[in-house]
Amino acid sequence: MGGAIGRAERDVAGAFVSPLMTSADAAEFAARPPAAVRSAGAIEIVPVRSGAERREFIGVPAAVYGGDKAFVPPLRMERDRVLTPRHNPYFERADVQLWIARQDGRAVGRISAQLNHRHLARHDAHAGHFGFIEATRSEPVFASLFNAAESWLRERGMRRCLGPFSFSINDESGLLVDGFDTPPYLMMGHAPPYYGPFLERLGYAKAKDFIAYTLDLEGRPVPASVQRLVDRAKSDPRIRLRPFTRATYERDLATMVDIFNDAWSDNWGFLPITEDEIAHMAKELRLIVHDYSACIADLEGRPVAFALALPNINEAIADLGGRLLPFGWAKLFYRLNRIKTVRVPLMGVRKELHSTPIGAVLAYGVIDGVYDAHRRHGFKTAEMSWILEDNLPMRNMIEAIGGRAYKTYRIYEKAL
Repeated sequence: MGGAIGRAERDVAGAFVSPLMTSADAAEFAARPPAAVRSAGAIEIVPVRSGAERREFIGVPAAVYGGDKAFVPPLRMERDRVLTPRHNPYFERADVQLWIARQDGRAVGRISAQLNHRHLARHDAHAGHFGFIEATRSEPVFASLFNAAESWLRERGMRRCLGPFSFSINDESGLLVDGFDTPPYLMMGHAPPYYGPFLERLGYAKAKDFIAYTLDLEGRPVPASVQRLVDRAKSDPRIRLRPFTRATYERDLATMVDIFNDAWSDNWGFLPITEDEIAHMAKELRLIVHDYSACIADLEGRPVAFALALPNINEAIADLGGRLLPFGWAKLFYRLNRIKTVRVPLMGVRKELHSTPIGAVLAYGVIDGVYDAHRRHGFKTAEMSWILEDNLPMRNMIEAIGGRAYKTYRIYEKAL
């Protein structure tokens, strides 16, 4: 999918690694061209070409997380839509290849490699991405998968590999490197502790860390200095704090994305959300948004700030095994209005108001507005994620209202 299958894919389909390979050998293997050799216990790297192979790709996490109580199996139907070009506008501006690692006839790993043409144009014309990495605890499996992805990227002129991005920075990004003992929230990833060390032994190093914060919505202490800013947001006649409404769903969502694209345009790795992505987002989120899901701030009649919170669907699907049939649909709909956790994936204040007193008032005003609405509707805990490690103004603001950093996700990079 996402382009023709070339020589590199045919070569890596025959790659293998001995199960007795050491970690040093595995790192060296990742830099060697794959060998077309078969033997008992060999690792076969198979490029995904069919719907059946795509479904096998989706099923790989079941082989990895069997005993991990913090893992939440994603809904297979939703994953299939993400990975199918006709359902995901990402494929219109990217070339993508997926692989499965098989050993003794069963899937033991997976990976994607992609050329995100918008990233290439905006940030680095020679940086390809990897994503969707999952594998059993085997360094040879990791080496084989990354050998396939790196060979594919190298053949297309890439000099650097970044990831994981599944598929882009506006989707599920980063590898969990701290905070393994709690389940991930909606659109956030999980990983076993061995993933990071395995990547590092293959030559990958930290490019950037993303921080996830947790916040108790019940009885959270608000410092007097913060409360004064919130009170000003509510009393300033120039400011109007208004809820998101389903009656104006598409318009309000487009307004929030417009603010987001302006607010975060200077951030590391930023890619603006496009119109077709807005339409896709509107369709995908319609089931779970409420009239209180967002707070938008108008300054003298112009929308300038917002905060969007989404119910943490992972809380409702954790025990469904990724399947909605035969009874998963009924369980999900029953639980949708009983979810007690919420994630804030998007918020922002227009760039012209950054580092200004009114900008701080607006930021605290929309965050308080969305949290207060969710608290009144029975939500107990919020996650704010993700936040760049060096975005100190945002981190300080979150910590001022009681946020606690509890998970770290890492983007890795490697010269090819």
